[in-house]
Amino acid sequence: MSTLNCTHSCFLETNWNHLEDFRCLLIYPPCSCTRLCLSQSVIATMRDLKKKDKLEEAAGDAYGKTMTLLPLDVCSDESVKQCINSIKDRHVDILINNAGVGLLGPVESISIEEMKRVFDTNFFGVVRMIKEVMPDMKKRRSGHIVVMSSVMGLQGVVFNDVYTASKFAMEGFCESMAVQLMKFNVRLSMIEPGPVHTEFEMKMMEDVSKMDFPGVDADTVRYFKDVYLPSSTDIFEAMGQTPEDIAKCTKMVIESDSPRFRNLTNSLYTPIVALKYADETGGLSVNTFYNLLFNFGPLMHITMSILKCLTCSCLRRRTISPN
Repeated sequence: MSTLNCTHSCFLETNWNHLEDFRCLLIYPPCSCTRLCLSQSVIATMRDLKKKDKLEEAAGDAYGKTMTLLPLDVCSDESVKQCINSIKDRHVDILINNAGVGLLGPVESISIEEMKRVFDTNFFGVVRMIKEVMPDMKKRRSGHIVVMSSVMGLQGVVFNDVYTASKFAMEGFCESMAVQLMKFNVRLSMIEPGPVHTEFEMKMMEDVSKMDFPGVDADTVRYFKDVYLPSSTDIFEAMGQTPEDIAKCTKMVIESDSPRFRNLTNSLYTPIVALKYADETGGLSVNTFYNLLFNFGPLMHITMSILKCLTCSCLRRRTISPN
């Protein structure tokens, strides 16, 4: 068995006055823990409106005024179409694709159906939303599509095989679409966080550490539980950002006059991603990660501990800027 859960990011309080020509900012799923107070029209969406209490509280006076809430299931063609059709003139200036699910564990323990569910949200969910808003943006010759991706869309990570594959698919799709959209003055931006401290991530780590993984050989289970999980915890503690960090980076991207296509939110990950492109054979990155995980585990633990001490709050603030 493996875990499958929803992930969320947050938007900080802001006042985007310079976006005065924008009529609608569509976010899905919405922030569940940070106050929204926007001068523009914001439409937040979620699958289950019964869970809206935290959002209402976070939105404060903006709820029902500049911010409205609509039901949306990105895994349903009908739901996506109904949501966009309910918006006046179908006019969406900024689409923020923020829905996602995680899947972690030995691939032998993951059913094909579980894999399909991950792709249905992480990849096809994004495709459904873009397909629905893109024609109107192209007609208006304006718009900005923001997709919440991951460094795992650039670099494979052991025991995250299916999740990584879904992000790779998203990156390839968006990289191809960005070229066409430029011709119509529609911008497309990828937000690529590394590890992010959330209750979801911590609970997922805790849950998988207790699983038995029947049908998986003992060595693989041991490598996963005794090698990968401790190393992953070290990385999260040393290099992890907060949801608010990711929100600030996203805000910078949508406020930029010339937003970049790719936006790594954590500069500490730049050298890791660069390994992949430094060697066209792929051997450098694969061998480096293998050695770090299986041969130099204690050294990696010490390195992460030192890095945790060095990454003071001032450095963390600098890492969130995409510029």
